[in-house]
Amino acid sequence: MRQTFEDAADPSYGRQHLPLIRAEMAAQGLDGLLIPHEDEHQNEYLPAANERLAWATGFTGSAGAAVVLADKAAVFSDGRYTLQLAAQTDPELFERRDLVEGGVPAYLESAVHSGASIGYDPRLHSPDALARLQASAARAGATLKAVQDNPLDRAWAKARPGQPQAPVVAQSLDHAGEASADKRARVGKAMAEAGAEAAVLTAPSSIAWLFNVRGGDVIRSPLPLGQAVLRADGTARLFLDPAKATEALGAWLGNGVTLEPDTALPEALAELKGQRVLIDPAQSSAWYFDTLERSGATVVRGADPCALPRACKNAVEIEGARQAHLRDGAAVARFLHWMGTEAQATLPDEVEVVTKLEGFREATGALKDLSFDTIAGAGPNGAVVHYRPTHKTNRRIEPGQFFLVDSGAQYVEGTTDITRTVVFGEVSAEMKDRFTRVLKGHIALARIRFPAGTTGSALDVLARQPLWMAGLDYDHGTGHGVGSYLGVHEGPQRIAKAPNTIALAAGMIVSNEPGYYKAGAYGIRIENLQTVTAAGPIAGGERPMLGFETLTFAPIDRRAIAVELLEADERAWLDAYHAEVLAKIGPRVDAEVRAWLEAACAPL
Repeated sequence: MRQTFEDAADPSYGRQHLPLIRAEMAAQGLDGLLIPHEDEHQNEYLPAANERLAWATGFTGSAGAAVVLADKAAVFSDGRYTLQLAAQTDPELFERRDLVEGGVPAYLESAVHSGASIGYDPRLHSPDALARLQASAARAGATLKAVQDNPLDRAWAKARPGQPQAPVVAQSLDHAGEASADKRARVGKAMAEAGAEAAVLTAPSSIAWLFNVRGGDVIRSPLPLGQAVLRADGTARLFLDPAKATEALGAWLGNGVTLEPDTALPEALAELKGQRVLIDPAQSSAWYFDTLERSGATVVRGADPCALPRACKNAVEIEGARQAHLRDGAAVARFLHWMGTEAQATLPDEVEVVTKLEGFREATGALKDLSFDTIAGAGPNGAVVHYRPTHKTNRRIEPGQFFLVDSGAQYVEGTTDITRTVVFGEVSAEMKDRFTRVLKGHIALARIRFPAGTTGSALDVLARQPLWMAGLDYDHGTGHGVGSYLGVHEGPQRIAKAPNTIALAAGMIVSNEPGYYKAGAYGIRIENLQTVTAAGPIAGGERPMLGFETLTFAPIDRRAIAVELLEADERAWLDAYHAEVLAKIGPRVDAEVRAWLEAACAPL
């Protein structure tokens, strides 16, 4: 459970491993190889055995890719990881490029010579992404070649960790809120209405949700790696490594589910010949599409049928989220008390801070795992959006700095994710201005009411407007979905600049996390989780509206606020929020922490 403080890779990996990869490429007659971050399950966070990109390049971010050619190579990341990419990769070996602006397709067009054969593993690429890559390669006069034996896997074979085999366990109805049979019937009916006779499910979160199970194959997420074929009548075949399946699991799944070894999956797909089979091109790799088409099935491309139902939490799941956040809020309050008192004098380093925070969560006696490795940055390290401290980069806090800490926990009732920016000593007027603009954006998004059918992309500007008015911005999304004791990042909803067609709906949980980052100086982010609810009546209103219920309760550092920049209604919102923090969390902490909390939550 405990967070480690060493990178999974480092810049020397490229020097060690690129020659091995190139030798295997040459043995297969390849001029290049595509290396995505994603694995066979399109996971964001990967088992150690599937960290191919990190092994090849040294880059450990959760979004990236690489292209290795015979004489050169490039590695890609998005704006969250620009500084991390520079720190973790060797510039003599890899050209560093933006994953979003042009990305791998543009690189193929510019860097690959005519006639080149570029290898790819069809298990690791979605068909839509692969189609874009194939088009770019064709424009360069090159071809993409599917490999049966991944050159990188061959190069890594001797030292590669084994695949995870964590037991798959039941998620009780007390926490799931709906029986698996009812979920399967509901999803199967929707599939039939869409003209599909079966669906192939490959997303671990969908497997966990649909069958009311959890696992431990993926770090920081209680996910089982497996696949399933769901029929329109609600019956299903679930494919797992037999080492992960117990007798108790079979009894839990019931008669409507056949539990089978993962090696039986190819034959099961072949048996879908002549049927209309739904499969998600964004969640499932090209291998599934190729296999189904070869079997004679009619492939129906569409969204994972579990994604939207999973995102819209039921009443039991929402109540579980509330309880998880109250427990977590007490742990975070104890931590922030320590940061606001003892740590102000001792000025700990980042590793000490992370260890202390995890200790408060472990003391609850209910912590199952972190929901992600804690992001904790002092001063300039806070400007690295997804910075994670290591013993190499560990920085001690100094007076006059912001300390950004983004963390979360997994409890059986729910998943948490919270960011607070803490003041040490006296900070500058500029820092207070930026902090207050981030706070204004956070408040705007927390308070908004919106009609049904509104997407997160329509709300994103609310969180950015105070920063935009000062010529500022941030290079990450404003809100992501969060699972119910599942992944801390969940779709299909999101709040971001990028267009999104999924309307926000009651029961969805999303983050509210605007930020600001001054490279080499400091970072600011304020994050709460909130759930979409029916809003109360609005005087004179003509349409029913939705709004947000805040789930996260922890004080926001009042010392960083330029109060004069807040409007009266913004001050009122913050005072009311802090009053609720005190009312909900105060009874859960000891007298010393409660006294500190009363001061931290006092009206502005």
